Amino acid sequence: MNTKRWQPVSHRDSIAAIKQALQTVKEPTDSLLERLKADERKGVQLALKQWYNRFDAAQQLIAKREEMLTYERAFQVKNYQVIAGVDEVGRGPLAGPVVAAAVILPQNTQLIGIDDSKKLSFAKKQALYEAIKAEALAIGVGIVTEKTIDEINIYEASKVAMLDALAQLEVQPEAVLVDAMPLIYKETAVLSLIKGDQKSISIAAASIVAKVVRDQMMTDYAVTYPGYDFEHNFGYGTAKHLAGLESLGACPIHRLTFSPVKKVLR
Repeated sequence: MNTKRWQPVSHRDSIAAIKQALQTVKEPTDSLLERLKADERKGVQLALKQWYNRFDAAQQLIAKREEMLTYERAFQVKNYQVIAGVDEVGRGPLAGPVVAAAVILPQNTQLIGIDDSKKLSFAKKQALYEAIKAEALAIGVGIVTEKTIDEINIYEASKVAMLDALAQLEVQPEAVLVDAMPLIYKETAVLSLIKGDQKSISIAAASIVAKVVRDQMMTDYAVTYPGYDFEHNFGYGTAKHLAGLESLGACPIHRLTFSPVKKVLR
């Protein structure tokens, strides 16, 4: 095998070598692909099919990214260049805080795979969280405790968390995209989108950051307050969580105004 460009020679190059060579191919116009089509070995044809499948999947992710940049680009056309996406996580749980995140991505973001955090596996959320941190121009996180939730209700607490997340940004936005919440933030242009975490890459990125931050908080709380399965349900009212409530009562991070918790207290 020479050091310039790998040239497949039928029945001389191993399947492993061919697979390794395919890792360097980026475009379907690469001449290597055409040469491999003439190699009749089943292993070669399988490797070739796998390459095309990977390429098609990557193209779909790129197309999804372009679709999810629609609202950001609409703001850019109006000369808003620094755009934040905002989302919250944790309205429904019986315990723990509500967490919001605000994320400003560069206009030429190369992130792919960003989507509503509820659609992503644990491993995928973790990987995207790290990718978002590496690329984002700024990230802000707002946390409102269960005590404040009980005092002002979950809707208002979610709004406070979002506004706090925006205030934490080191770079302040010229425009804000928010998931389904009518916000007023300084003199900034704000657009609220129903199911925004499925429509805007900035909002989706914020949903991932908020989810990962909150899940880690609840995993840590599981050590302090065992018996509620917080490390798996993150405060949501699963059967194990409700069983823990029945046997142990409420712990300091439970939301006392939420019905299942109030029922136990009675």
